[in-house]
Amino acid sequence: MKKYLLSLAVMLFTATVINAQKPEVVTEKSPGWHKIGEAKVSFKTEKDQFIILGADRFKSIQVKVKDSPVHIDDMVIQYQGGLKETVSIRSDLGAGTESREIGLKNSSAELRKVSFVYKTVPANTTQKATLELWGLK
Repeated sequence: MKKYLLSLAVMLFTATVINAQKPEVVTEKSPGWHKIGEAKVSFKTEKDQFIILGADRFKSIQVKVKDSPVHIDDMVIQYQGGLKETVSIRSDLGAGTESREIGLKNSSAELRKVSFVYKTVPANTTQKATLELWGLK
């Protein structure tokens, strides 16, 4: 019985962690733009993050928006070793548009996490916006 309860607790904890943060894995090593991850913008929260697994270094990143507009306030970029960089976007991005190319100050360090602070933009559609994070190697 104890083993069953322990197994159930571990499965519930794992399911909670997996649903809260979906890790992104970039395996492409060639130069150029690579899609790091994708997230549906929630109307319930105003913050999302991409957790990047693997030894990935990028020169620049960019956000692409699909399906519906969104207003992105800030991005917090975290590197291996705990270094952080905050980038102000403060822009409404329409469906099918992209942010400016954001040069990374610590391009020699491995990228670990990118967090977004955003607000949904009222639109004529009930679709949620999809954010794509792209990185330039």
